[in-house]
Amino acid sequence: MLTGLRNLLLAVVAGAGLNLAFPDTGWWYLAPVSVGLLWWALERATAWSGLALGWAYGVVFLLPHLWWANYAVGPIPWIALSVAEGLAWGLVGAAWAHVRRSGILEAHRWALAPVFALLWVGAEQLRGMVPFGGFPWARIGYALVDAPVARLAWLGGVPLVSLAIVLAGALLGLAWQSARTRHAVTAAFAPVLAIALLGVGYLVPLDNQAQSGTMRVGAVQGNVPDRGLDSFSQAREVTANHLAETLVLAEATADDPVDLVVWPENASDIDPRVDAATQTAVEEAIAATGAPLLLGTVDYTPVDGRYNTMLAYDADAQIVDTYSKQRPAPFAEYVPLRSIARQVAPIVDQVTDMLAGSGAATVEIPVASLDRSVRIATPICFEVAYDSIVRDAIAKGAELLVVPTNNATFGRTAESTQQLQMSRIRAIETGRWTVQISTVGVSAVIDPSGRIVDETELFDAASMVERVGLRTELTPAVRIGWALGWALLIGPAAIALVAAGRRVAGRYDW
Repeated sequence: MLTGLRNLLLAVVAGAGLNLAFPDTGWWYLAPVSVGLLWWALERATAWSGLALGWAYGVVFLLPHLWWANYAVGPIPWIALSVAEGLAWGLVGAAWAHVRRSGILEAHRWALAPVFALLWVGAEQLRGMVPFGGFPWARIGYALVDAPVARLAWLGGVPLVSLAIVLAGALLGLAWQSARTRHAVTAAFAPVLAIALLGVGYLVPLDNQAQSGTMRVGAVQGNVPDRGLDSFSQAREVTANHLAETLVLAEATADDPVDLVVWPENASDIDPRVDAATQTAVEEAIAATGAPLLLGTVDYTPVDGRYNTMLAYDADAQIVDTYSKQRPAPFAEYVPLRSIARQVAPIVDQVTDMLAGSGAATVEIPVASLDRSVRIATPICFEVAYDSIVRDAIAKGAELLVVPTNNATFGRTAESTQQLQMSRIRAIETGRWTVQISTVGVSAVIDPSGRIVDETELFDAASMVERVGLRTELTPAVRIGWALGWALLIGPAAIALVAAGRRVAGRYDW
């Protein structure tokens, strides 16, 4: 009984520690320590106790990490999301118990830590796919964007970064276990290897140099009153704010004009294509800067829903391209299982289902100073968390990454800074200059090494103007990321199934 309580306490402390590794605390070095503590908690777990301990770890991590969901939609959806997503770590705990108790690694002690890391990343990959298209938020790789290990994203994307971090943490756990069982060599060498893993990113070459020219980008954060969900009812005020801040930007850059102005998601919730007043505001903004404009709006023309759409205008205020979000957020932008969901959160009936767009997340915009069109990746808001969406846009020729988002409904929680971590690691992964532009912040310009060049504060009207480099080279992560992602899902699943099958055949105690 005392051992069980100790293990539960370890799992709870470890889960809380993992949250502290993420913004806004940002103590990234706690991430591998958290993994090591979970390893310790699972040391003698059965499949069922491993499930419980891992689940507890995941829930304790996610409840504070996803606090922004409570702020936006209330306690019941927040708790339900945290409990449901926390099950992924429960599966890791159960699978690890099967592997350890099956004896398949009995003669391969050094394989223990890599297999544990594989199981963890496999669960992350699975969680990013199911249910309802997945929820790849809170992957451990996002936490360490300020650590050298983040540079591994250039080679293999977020999954490779997560794998290295968890492996480092598992090695710390293995070192502690080996010290207690008097395996002196392992106890001494494992921490050294863990530190080396966290620093191995220094060996990865990152290049910030422009390859196909440069352009001056003006990113406009018009601001929205901090009114939670009521922010959605201020459509004309939001557009007016973005116009006003664009006029300020135009005056400040009169002697050195920008090549492109970017407004965020929902900057114009009333579609300028069907509303004369909004179209007039768009035309005024473009006339003031003399530059093309990329802005977010909502398309209500479908009879069965709506599209979250980015409109690309040229310098003559003509629409030249569009992109509609292809991965709407379940229970936020559309409601699966609506009849059940309304019993838990009646607020879902305020949601008009968002339809999924199609095609790569890119738009092409003519840039006069380059005398050509530039293809820009535009994953909208939560889409930046999905590997395939960002990777596909870059593979299809995007030279710049822009992440338009609307964080107004999340108040002053860490949602915006968590998303900024994702944009920063995407910059490394894709080798692209990146602009995250939000209605209320945090907005930022990021170079291809993940470094923030400029950023804004939350709930502040502001703009940024930076000269960004355009790049065409495809990183290894973009070229082979899809294969690595599937390997890190199928491989761990196969290991877990073999171990479970062996235990079933041997009738081991579960």
